[in-house]
Amino acid sequence: MKPEVMERGSAGMIGNGSRGRAGSLRRVRVADVDLAFREFGAGEPLVLIPAFATTMGMWDTRFLRRLAARYRVIAFDNRGMGHSTAGFAEWGIDQFAADAAGLIDALGLHKPHVLGWSMGGDIALSLAVHFPEKVDRLIIYAGDCGGPQKIDPPSYKDIRKKMLRDSPVAWALSPLFPPEWMKQHPDCWRTVPFLKMGIRPRSISRQNKAYNEWQGVYEELPSIESPTLVVSGTHDVSTPLENAFILGERIPRARLLLAPGAGHGLMYQYPYEFASAITDFMYAPSLKRVEFLRHDPVPPFRSGLVPSYGLATETG
Repeated sequence: MKPEVMERGSAGMIGNGSRGRAGSLRRVRVADVDLAFREFGAGEPLVLIPAFATTMGMWDTRFLRRLAARYRVIAFDNRGMGHSTAGFAEWGIDQFAADAAGLIDALGLHKPHVLGWSMGGDIALSLAVHFPEKVDRLIIYAGDCGGPQKIDPPSYKDIRKKMLRDSPVAWALSPLFPPEWMKQHPDCWRTVPFLKMGIRPRSISRQNKAYNEWQGVYEELPSIESPTLVVSGTHDVSTPLENAFILGERIPRARLLLAPGAGHGLMYQYPYEFASAITDFMYAPSLKRVEFLRHDPVPPFRSGLVPSYGLATETG
């Protein structure tokens, strides 16, 4: 018996859809919540899990369009965010992962690829650990293992205070982009699809509590069987680069992709290059190695900053 899927309106963002209207807002019942989602493209399914305090509307449109040219892309809102209901279950990273597993089942997806951004990457890791049968290829973009082993971001409140004085826009974007990159790209705010609908402060607070109380999956990382692409900007101030090294070392079939000069908002900085790197990984997941995202121009980056962790380095 197929789940009841409610459809509403059209996003009008990306064509090439094969199920209903491309980008139409739809909802499906998963346990105690109605999860809102949109679909784009056709092909092997690729589920996108959004970051902390964001909705599916924050995915870069150029990035989505490139992915949708090859995959059936399913973007959704976590419980209590955007158009999804909050439900009555206790919020937690593992609960969010169970929600994602329920969405996969409800949509009849057979072992889709999964991409998670930031906290969405943490949810994707929990999904791969607790529901391994639900995940084919795994892409962790700016995620961490959680628990006491994760590397917290350095305090950059003083820097942000100066940015607020100099430029409110730069202050708002500082968690996403390195300061020097913003200076070189003063119109970068135009690429960020700021939320078109408000998110209740209580929902953000509950997500924050869920993230901070998560015990993480550090010990379980070696059990992940999915070929995994771990992606990090070398100048990410929100999820420090060291977290990618931890994942790359402990996940058996991990491939580490570093983007020189990029921050937490890598997909806004280099949407086409990032999407192409994901496609390359899907077609040919390799043995463990480190490689660098090719984009032009490539800012100076000292390769000596990359610990070996038993990973071969490919820069050519």
